[in-house]
Amino acid sequence: MSTAMQRAERAGTNKFEQRRQELAAAALDAIAEQGFARTGLRDISARTNLSTGILHYYFTDKDDLIAQAIWQYKSECARRYDPIVATAVTAEELAVRFGEEMSRTLRDEADMHRLWYDLRNQALFDDGFRDTIVAIDDLLADMVWAVVVRHAELRGVSPVVDRETAYALFDGVFLNALIAYMRGDLPVLNDLRVRVAALLSTSAPERA
Repeated sequence: MSTAMQRAERAGTNKFEQRRQELAAAALDAIAEQGFARTGLRDISARTNLSTGILHYYFTDKDDLIAQAIWQYKSECARRYDPIVATAVTAEELAVRFGEEMSRTLRDEADMHRLWYDLRNQALFDDGFRDTIVAIDDLLADMVWAVVVRHAELRGVSPVVDRETAYALFDGVFLNALIAYMRGDLPVLNDLRVRVAALLSTSAPERA
């Protein structure tokens, strides 16, 4: 294959992938509003003005579309704390900013986070997008661990929990806050900030 043909093939692949990303982003709100079980390609088509033919051309099925959409959203979420880790100069500043960002994303993107937990639970029964869910969990665990390690470094101590335990703890706190918020408990937004700071301190206590 000539160099020109190879470039043309790569360009075609890149355009196809870019269009998949655009369509997945457009469909995400519709999926988040109804949840996995109640959303099919026809529902997505009706809510986004995208024809089912277009969706079938770019995605093999609903699972493929949902996997692409949730990967794009959650991989972006996993990176949004990087600037906090990189620029915080004290453990207190890191804890405050981390808690504020977690509270903000809970308030502003509750439907998206609800969808994430819906899909993660669904992956226990359906392997159609299970690999994507596992990969996202891994990204989120890395994100939490980076915060925990940096917070400990700023305090001159070492974490007393491992990466997986840290993720389970913070994920549990966030999930419980999300459930409360979806039920109308607005004070939980501030409670989440407090709990995050306390959990960071607990994960790397001062040396005796």
